Amino acid sequence: MRGLLRPILRPWLPVMALGLHLAVLAAPLVPGAPVPLIALEDQHGKPVRVDAGTRRLLFSAERGVNEMVSRVLLAQASGVLERQETVYLADISAMPAVITRLIALPRMRELPFAIGLAREPAQVAQVADLPRQPGAATVLRFVDGKLVDIHLARNEGQLRAALGLEP
Repeated sequence: MRGLLRPILRPWLPVMALGLHLAVLAAPLVPGAPVPLIALEDQHGKPVRVDAGTRRLLFSAERGVNEMVSRVLLAQASGVLERQETVYLADISAMPAVITRLIALPRMRELPFAIGLAREPAQVAQVADLPRQPGAATVLRFVDGKLVDIHLARNEGQLRAALGLEP
């Protein structure tokens, strides 16, 4: 039996080793942690980066939450994310690829702000350690390159407060 499994498992060993390596490196993001270095593409295919210059990271992983975030951001003056040094990321990997391509991306391209999109496994791995709860947008605030606050916003008022926006 062992001899039969070896040829089947051999091609998968590097993949399993990489997964184990990433699992060992992964650590939950908690206050005091450094800004995570994340590089994704937005809905237009342009690079979106989270780095030491990022003051806030806005993250969502559900359609309803993405819609709430869009409503709040659309009610603000253009360029609000850039002025606040805030990066908006969304994990849309659960969305079927055909829906993403034919419906979601065309709608997102109409928005006046960039959304860094995690769609493929390597991209999703970059956002895997971001705190999240069902029904909530996550807002992480960084000072001097360190995480100081984690806010989970379940409604538009909480999201505006976490982002420091006017009602």
